[in-house]
Amino acid sequence: MVRRPVQPEGDGAPDPGGPVAPSEGVQPRRRVWMHPVVRVVPLVIGLAVAVPLLAGRRAELSQATTTLQHLRPAWLGAAIAIELASLGAYVVLQRRLLVAGGVVVPLAPLAGITLAGNAIQNSLPAGPAWSAVFAFRQFRRLGVDPVLAGWTMVTVSIVSSICLVAVAVIGLGLAASVASSFDLTGVIVVVAVGAVAVVIALRYVLHSGRALTLATRAVHLCQRVTGRPKGDARNVVLQAADRLGAVRPARGDWAVAVCCGLANWLLDAGALALAFLAVRAAVPWRGLLLTYGTAQLASNLPITPGGLGVVEGSLSIGLVLYGGAEQSTVAAVLLYRIVSFWTLLPLGWASWLGLHWRARRRPAPVGSRP
Repeated sequence: MVRRPVQPEGDGAPDPGGPVAPSEGVQPRRRVWMHPVVRVVPLVIGLAVAVPLLAGRRAELSQATTTLQHLRPAWLGAAIAIELASLGAYVVLQRRLLVAGGVVVPLAPLAGITLAGNAIQNSLPAGPAWSAVFAFRQFRRLGVDPVLAGWTMVTVSIVSSICLVAVAVIGLGLAASVASSFDLTGVIVVVAVGAVAVVIALRYVLHSGRALTLATRAVHLCQRVTGRPKGDARNVVLQAADRLGAVRPARGDWAVAVCCGLANWLLDAGALALAFLAVRAAVPWRGLLLTYGTAQLASNLPITPGGLGVVEGSLSIGLVLYGGAEQSTVAAVLLYRIVSFWTLLPLGWASWLGLHWRARRRPAPVGSRP
């Protein structure tokens, strides 16, 4: 499922959440012929990579399919419930940071945006970029000003990423001896140090004297390329800086955000554990968090939409190495992906349709000041 929204590209970017009226007198050129190419080519490339891999694992997949025919419905229901709770934790994370910025947004629209963004990210080529544009536009329709919307998306992404690294580090501590034999210790340590370095670098840049100059140049370049944002570049940056200065989350806000970020990942990992119980298999507890964390980190690489094939392969190989039976592990991973990936796609696109319809029927913002 989708988390970690990336930095928005601005108001001038295309909107997968619904049509936006162009400026008066401006008729954007539409290259209709490019849409089928952009959609089909990455799909063909993905199939060219995935099909040979799956063909080489036909025996395991056949056995896993047989295992899935003997599921325990109670454990499957628990896995679905805990996956929805994971989604809820991510929604609360976003809402808490928006409230810290002075805007109260109802949970229901945020849940719809999260589901729809997940479907966009996991279905379309360049999905994370489209998902970010979609979320940014939807926040604006909810009454969130552009600076707060962008700040919230970036902050949620950073908090979620740090929490994922923390989950992997916890897993490393639980399976240190085995992880060392698989040369995973160095990888996790490097990723953890890199995450801390990014946070320190961002803090330094935001408080340095050169930040204003660099931001002004960036806005000026964006204006020359896209024509937006309107106005003097320096004034735009100063106004944004003033707005960001007003966003001061309290320690309690950060504590809730971190707890929600950890809950998001740990509950999702819990759905993986329950998938083992649903297929009547023992859970490889010792390597579960480490394998889960490394697989989710690997899924961030722009190889396939939603980490399709990457997550399944990483989880299956890692959990088998940690003692899971091959047939039951493949079955459990497939069931987990059905619950956390495939089931959420139709729900997400249904949410996208609902938001699209609502934007046409009632475009007024629903956000409010606390």
